[in-house]
Amino acid sequence: MRLDDDLRFGLRSLAANRTRTWLTVLAMGLGTAAVILLSGLGEGARHYVLDKFTQLGTHLLIVIPGRNETTGGAPPLLGQTPRDLTLDDAGALGRSRLVKRIAPVSVGSAPVSYQGLEREVTVVGTTSEYQWVRNLELAEGRFLPPGDLERARPVAVLGQKLVRELFGRRPALGEWVRIGDRRVRVIGVLASVGESLGQDLGDLAIIPVASAQALFDSPALFRILVGAPSRSALPAAKEAIRQIIKTRHEGEDDVTIITQDAMLSTFDRILHTLTLAVTGIAAISLTVAGVLIMNVMLVAVSQRTAEVGLLKALGAPRRQILGLFLTEALLLALAGTGSGLLLAFGVVAVFNRQIEAFKIVVPLWAPLAAIGVALLAGIVFGLLPAMRAARLDPVAALADR
Repeated sequence: MRLDDDLRFGLRSLAANRTRTWLTVLAMGLGTAAVILLSGLGEGARHYVLDKFTQLGTHLLIVIPGRNETTGGAPPLLGQTPRDLTLDDAGALGRSRLVKRIAPVSVGSAPVSYQGLEREVTVVGTTSEYQWVRNLELAEGRFLPPGDLERARPVAVLGQKLVRELFGRRPALGEWVRIGDRRVRVIGVLASVGESLGQDLGDLAIIPVASAQALFDSPALFRILVGAPSRSALPAAKEAIRQIIKTRHEGEDDVTIITQDAMLSTFDRILHTLTLAVTGIAAISLTVAGVLIMNVMLVAVSQRTAEVGLLKALGAPRRQILGLFLTEALLLALAGTGSGLLLAFGVVAVFNRQIEAFKIVVPLWAPLAAIGVALLAGIVFGLLPAMRAARLDPVAALADR
C-alpha cells in the first residue's frame, strides 16, 4: 500500500465514526487554541508593560530614598533611610554635567474644588522638566513654567477627567481652583492618554514642587527623576548621582538608583517566564487530547479486528498495519490542530479589532509549538493502539476473537 492508500483508509475510517471523530478534533482544537491564546495574552501583556515604561524614555534614572537590599544582623532586615531626599539634593544633582534634566517629585492626595464641586485626586509636585521626563502631552495651555525649585507659584496643570468633572463643557484655562487650602490658576490641561504606570493621568493635578511641599507640610521628596544626556551615559550618570548623594548625606549610601534599562529587562524576564508558564499549563490540555486519541484508536482496533485480520491474511506486514493506524491518529491530530489554529487566530483578530488599549500578540513559536505538541501527542498516543493492531494473529482476527 502507498501513502495515498493509507490516507484514504484513515479518512474512510474517520468518516465512518463522525461523532467520535468530531469530539476528538474538538478536544485537540481547544487545546491548540488554548496554547496560542494564552501565549498571545502573555506576550501582549509583556508588550503592553514594556511600552508603558518606554514612554518614559530610555535615558531615565529614578533616585529613590532608602536602600533596596537587606542590611544583615537582627530583624528587621530592611534597609534604613538615614536622610530624606530634598530639593537641595535635586539642585546638586542638576549641576552635574552628566545630568541633562532633573525633576524632583512630591506626591500626595488632596481635594480639588471649583464652585462647589470637589474631587479627591493625586497631586504631583514637580518642575517643568517633568513633562519631558514623563513624555506628557498637553491638550491645551502650557506646562509648569521653569524657574527656581523653591518658588511656590500658584499654578496647576490638570488631567482631562478632573477638568471634565469640575468644569463640564466650560473652558478651564485661566480659572482659579482650590487644591487643599490653596488657590491656584489652571494654566494647562493634559492630553487624554489613560493610565501610565498604574497612574490615571486624567485624574491628576500637577503643581510646582515647592507648592506641594507646603501643601503636604513635608520637605521630603518622593522621587527624583533624572534624565541622562544619552543612553550610553547612564552608567556614568548613575555613579555620579550616587557619589553626589553620598557626599551630601555624610558618607551614607542611602539611595536606590534604578535605570530605565534595568526596569525594562526585569519586567521582560518576569513576563516572559509567566508566558512560558501559562503556555505550559495550556499544553497539558493537548496531552489530555492525546490520551483521548489513544482511547479512540483502541476502540477502532477492537471494532475492526476482522478487517485487520483480512489485511494480514492478504500479506500485509506488521509495518503496514502499524502505518495505517498511525496515519489515522495523525489525521485526527492534524484536523484538531488546524481547527484550533483557525479558532485562535479568529479570536485574536476579533479581540484586537475591538480592544484598542491592549493587543494579543501571538509569538511565532506558539503555533509551531502547538503543532509540534499536537503531532507528538498523536504519534505517541496512537502508537499503542497501532502496535496492538499490528500484533493481532490473522486467524484469530478473522474469527473476531
